[in-house]
Amino acid sequence: MSMNNQQLTNIEQRVRELLTLIGEDPQREGLQKTPIRVAKAMADLTRGYDEDPIEILNQAKFKEDYSQMVIVKDINFYSLCEHHMIPFYGKAHVAYIPNGYITGLSKIARVVDCYSHRLQVQERMTLQIREAIQKALQPLGVMVVVEAQHMCMQMRGVEKQGSITTTSDFTGAFNQAKTRDEFLKLISHKS
Repeated sequence: MSMNNQQLTNIEQRVRELLTLIGEDPQREGLQKTPIRVAKAMADLTRGYDEDPIEILNQAKFKEDYSQMVIVKDINFYSLCEHHMIPFYGKAHVAYIPNGYITGLSKIARVVDCYSHRLQVQERMTLQIREAIQKALQPLGVMVVVEAQHMCMQMRGVEKQGSITTTSDFTGAFNQAKTRDEFLKLISHKS
């Protein structure tokens, strides 16, 4: 959601109240501009609500007879966990097998950004990326693997540093183990 000035002002007021509730003085020198900074940060971190991933893909959709796997791997992303509004971050790996149409490679990364700039859970984000590519391009198959570290697990609760959560979703040709295995081998970080 693109935030207007009134929304930014409302968030700024709530952050000021939150600072008071946790025992801070929002008028303290180091905190005076924190409420507006947080409001602007939230606007940026949730800008994905304003973007249409199908439109992003269709902006650079081209007729092409290429029918082998197209992979965009190691797409860095940052998101906010919808349960605690604490960041999770990592890499997305996306593959599709064209069925008459391809899209600009940067558009795949933009779809990842679109969904990661919303309050999210990793499982849903993985599914949404796959669904958008499937709907826009109607390829022979799509596979998405997301690897992420969740600060909500590292900073609070179980406090497990360095743990990585991996999710995947796939359709079409990727239902065949051989095709899935080829993708997983190609995104492997081993040299």
